[in-house]
Amino acid sequence: MFSKILIANRGEIALRILRACREMGIRTVAVHSTADADAMHVRLADESVCIGPPSLTESYLNKAAILSAATITGAEAIHPGYGFLSENASFAELVEEHGISFIGPNPEHIRMMGDKIQAKITMKQFNVPLVPGSDGALQDIATAYKIADEIGYPVLIKAAAGGGGRGMKVAYSKDELEEAWKVARTEAQMAFGNDEVYLEKYLDNPRHIELQIIGDSYGNVVHLGERDCSLQRRHQKVLEEALSPVLTDEQRQKISSIVTNAMKNLKYRNAGTLEFLYQDGHFCFIEMNTRLQVEHPVSEYVSNIDLVREQICVAAGEKLSFIQNDIHLRGHSIECRINAEDPVTFAPSPGTIKMFHPPGGLGVRLDSALYQGYKIPPYYDSLIAKLIVYAPTRTEAIARMKRALEEFVISGVNTTIPLHQAILNDEEFQRGEYTIHWLENFIAKNQQ
Repeated sequence: MFSKILIANRGEIALRILRACREMGIRTVAVHSTADADAMHVRLADESVCIGPPSLTESYLNKAAILSAATITGAEAIHPGYGFLSENASFAELVEEHGISFIGPNPEHIRMMGDKIQAKITMKQFNVPLVPGSDGALQDIATAYKIADEIGYPVLIKAAAGGGGRGMKVAYSKDELEEAWKVARTEAQMAFGNDEVYLEKYLDNPRHIELQIIGDSYGNVVHLGERDCSLQRRHQKVLEEALSPVLTDEQRQKISSIVTNAMKNLKYRNAGTLEFLYQDGHFCFIEMNTRLQVEHPVSEYVSNIDLVREQICVAAGEKLSFIQNDIHLRGHSIECRINAEDPVTFAPSPGTIKMFHPPGGLGVRLDSALYQGYKIPPYYDSLIAKLIVYAPTRTEAIARMKRALEEFVISGVNTTIPLHQAILNDEEFQRGEYTIHWLENFIAKNQQ
């Protein structure tokens, strides 16, 4: 097992990883920008290294600075968390070349799944259900017209290297297709430095359901059930729950079996999430995230597995500490992402935390790096806390989350707590009747 791990991240996820390391008796190295000198993970780590000014390119995306920090502190492994360099294949390769373990998948799998076209081709080989569309990148608009005519409108043009809703355009008719193709390519080039796009059938009212898996270097792959991540605003997840309120045990078992078999054939190692659109009883694979997800706590609750601990053990060359038959998915878990934003306009709200009172009680977990007097910097993502609850049933989990949100006090900045309270009180949400378009319609309706 590793004796020292460098955490190449910040905020709540850096603190989450640090806590797992502390419980395992592993020393930690925190890296930080000058803006994060007073961050909680920096205060609690055994060692800390400043890697640059606030700019992401000069700090948390600075590969050389992070590798230098690992070298001078003698870190044996690097955990990238999520975001930043977590799905950067070249960084993972550099880490390994420097004799340091990367706590994540093999670089080849990161690269393969980072290209959404290659990911679809790979999944097709393993009989994972796909959204109908092009087999690869669109070479020209004529090809796009031909495929769209075959599968029917509306269609979606998507960036091959995309994410976060960038490089995505819907065409509802032939007249709109060429413009959507041009705009998507331009956005893709600007956002990812790659203008390759592909075409898919646009599903008008799906749910977003993802499968959590983890594998080791010995061919073992286990799934920890699914998460329903359909509540999104501008393609960004807002609230997640496990398990999905719409899947039957039979549907869950079928898609989980397909996914785990595919990952075994791929010889996938470490944590990963396969994301699907689900409509009319059918699953359609859209992408795979080769890292720990923001919403991993809900899967930890229903499976009773510490994913970060298992990630570290797998990267150290150990076998998974459990097999599929050991996993008994029980109860229900909900996560609310609390952002430092205006709950109506969603404008960022950096500033100093004047009061901070976290909720508690049975089945309540808070992943946050906030403390009273902490100054939220304006340079990074606005996520400041993840409030997670667990209960035997979904109805009880909703009641527990409502209670926890009422207890949660953060003053000095605006937060999205009121939005989550409104969602939890909505009857359609309580019945589980929502799709990926529900939240934006809900917000628009409540702003009138």
